[in-house]
Amino acid sequence: MDTDDTTVPLSALQHWMYCPRQCALIHVEGQWLENRYTAEGKILHERVDAGGSEARGDLRVLRAVPLLSRRLGISGVADVVEATRAVVDGDGTCALPGLPGAWRLEPVEYKRGKPKPEPSDTVQLCAQALCLEEQFGARIEVASLFYFKTRRRLSVPLDAELRRTTEDACRAVADLVATGRTPPPVNDKRCLACSLAVVCQPRLAARPSARQWHADQIHQSFADSEPDP
Repeated sequence: MDTDDTTVPLSALQHWMYCPRQCALIHVEGQWLENRYTAEGKILHERVDAGGSEARGDLRVLRAVPLLSRRLGISGVADVVEATRAVVDGDGTCALPGLPGAWRLEPVEYKRGKPKPEPSDTVQLCAQALCLEEQFGARIEVASLFYFKTRRRLSVPLDAELRRTTEDACRAVADLVATGRTPPPVNDKRCLACSLAVVCQPRLAARPSARQWHADQIHQSFADSEPDP
């Protein structure tokens, strides 16, 4: 696969959607720490990628598929791409190297936990589909997420809204990397599961400086001393 240093990894999109500061710490500052969640996820992905390709009738299960979108400036690897032989050529089908006939593609991303309220997983999955569309000239209408905690496969329609959100995220991450600026901490419930909490220090960094604290106290004392209208 033809890649270069101008692309950002697909994983950066998930990090951005979860927390822009986390994304900057990893992809701008080069910080990374493992915790139980990241270690379990790494092991599960290694197992999936090591499975090799499979053929089941008109289905081909392709693992560890390299991905690249020059248009969006992203690259990475898909856990699994399922290719199903199409009865009729056209309508979003594509050709695959070394395989006769026309094929429909569906990326399948494996996650250790359970479905999340934020769209971090679906955006990363949609980005994989956009890469496949660009690489193979396909049109992919649906992709899937498999969560190990629930042992369920979730079908994700790749509608216009999700595609727009994904492309916006690609541009935002590219701008973040280009500027090299790390956003301030948020110090909310997301920090509890973040492996970089020790590096980020959200509680400490979110506190005002001593000068700002004194200024706030003076301002508040004046406000309290003003007579009621």
